[in-house]
Amino acid sequence: MTHSGSEPAEGQVRRRGRDETEEERADRMWTELIQEVRVAQMGVQILFGFLLTVVFQPKYESLSDTDQTIYLITVVLGAVTTGALIGPVSLHRLVSGRRVKPQAVRWASRLTVLGLVLLLATTACSLLLILRVATHDGFVPYLVTGVVLWYLLCWFGIPLWTRHRHTAR
Repeated sequence: MTHSGSEPAEGQVRRRGRDETEEERADRMWTELIQEVRVAQMGVQILFGFLLTVVFQPKYESLSDTDQTIYLITVVLGAVTTGALIGPVSLHRLVSGRRVKPQAVRWASRLTVLGLVLLLATTACSLLLILRVATHDGFVPYLVTGVVLWYLLCWFGIPLWTRHRHTAR
């Protein structure tokens, strides 16, 4: 019986994934990572830009001490989020041509995940501040918690479940 090519021949192990070298894989993963970072960077840049203007608004002075503290924490979170999500670009530029792309991709990936966690915190704090100022209602912490849980599900829960469920052992 001849081997059709779609199934491994007897005694062979079927490989999953692409047939690529470590360098080719690093190149592909880098391209994918940068596309992902662009999406996250756009969100954090808009949010951070908005946050920077709040302190110059007349209403800022009338915020309670608690709301001003939440604002300051949110601005700092926005700043460190920006740093984490721009970090992969700087990393790539500074190590480009040094033959360390696989290692650079790993570090850039870690910075991106950190940036997403920080973006979640920045967004949650922004939402908390806005809803506290807009409503002064006791349901605000519950609403913010619900949104955070939604983000955790969308950004981490489903991806981690998919990775666990569909990754070959």
